[in-house]
Amino acid sequence: MEFVGIEKQMFEEMVRKFEQFEQKVMEICNQRNDKKLNKWMDNQEVCNFLNISPRTLQTLRDNGTLSFSQIKHKMFYKPEDVQNIAIRIKNNPHTTKKRV
Repeated sequence: MEFVGIEKQMFEEMVRKFEQFEQKVMEICNQRNDKKLNKWMDNQEVCNFLNISPRTLQTLRDNGTLSFSQIKHKMFYKPEDVQNIAIRIKNNPHTTKKRV
């Protein structure tokens, strides 16, 4: 693994520019009234919907069974992907452990 060091000032400038970019993207989404991200599900919603534990959800992510998008440190899931997993669990309930 290769590490690249940068000066603190350069890093802070990169973070500032990324935050500006993030703000612009959110402004564009709001202008277009395109709030599809609000329709996406977060970890808690998926766990409740599938009746699984957070650890089981992590396993589904780790093994590629359930695709996700990550923004900062928060995971988001397309409802249709979650619905497909629900169908698979219904057809084969031994694929995941149920939350107690």
